Amino acid sequence: MKKLLFGLLTVVITAGLLSWHWEKTQYSSVNKADVVACLNMETQQAYKLEASTPAFAAMHPAPLVVNPENLLGKMTSFEAADGKLASAYFIPAKKKTKKWLIVIQEWWGLNDNIKLESDKYYNALGDVNVMAVDMYDGKIAATPDSAMKLMRGADMGRMTAIIQGAIKHAGTDASIYSVGWCFGGMWSLQTAILAGPQAKGTVMYYGRPETNMDKLKGIKCDIIGFFGNQDQAPSPAMVNQFEKDMKEAGKNLSVNRYEANHGFANPSNPSFNPTATADAYAKAIAFLKAH
Repeated sequence: MKKLLFGLLTVVITAGLLSWHWEKTQYSSVNKADVVACLNMETQQAYKLEASTPAFAAMHPAPLVVNPENLLGKMTSFEAADGKLASAYFIPAKKKTKKWLIVIQEWWGLNDNIKLESDKYYNALGDVNVMAVDMYDGKIAATPDSAMKLMRGADMGRMTAIIQGAIKHAGTDASIYSVGWCFGGMWSLQTAILAGPQAKGTVMYYGRPETNMDKLKGIKCDIIGFFGNQDQAPSPAMVNQFEKDMKEAGKNLSVNRYEANHGFANPSNPSFNPTATADAYAKAIAFLKAH
């Protein structure tokens, strides 16, 4: 009898210990969407983190000061998607047209160099409205340190709202094209994603590629990109992966590579490469005209 009672007591104690261990090792369920969002960091946030580092700033010598005369456009205001006003350097087409080229600044801000580039594209393309959006809401950096501070305080949600507002401002029946450099190169590609079926052609100069396959699959237009083999943001390896991802997504991407550093197409950049710039510009204009 004692043996039976001892056996039953052992069973009860063992079951209790097992139950306690089971409860202690249970964890709250994990939302799959949260895991995916964590693993697939948004491209804009990834750029912000990278551009907030001294290493990235070191790749961006302070731009040379340009003093343009007789600029073609003027500053104008429009409503961003967040309901707040945004600004842009705007050059209207000489004749009414549904074609809009959205120009996007480097990490310095909407400075005179970007306005000159906007004039240049306007003269080459002719029948198009050119809108160089101000992604920093009036702030402009003149040194790597000040640009890095602007990036650290950048609100990517606000910038998305600015691009969305520019697309809406162009009109629901507008054909949207975009061009940008570095920071603007990344946002030029994002513009193609945000514009959906309105996007008709995108030019990106050494901008950070999108890595989210769902977003890439949603692109409705052709993309042309210009990259430096001596660049590390994005690096040649990142560009290779971008080509692979776009091919897998079934999208048309034309990649052009040059033996040049980051910022090679900016005349105000000490790393300016006139040969690479001339070739890239000719191809960009031909691309836009073809589309």
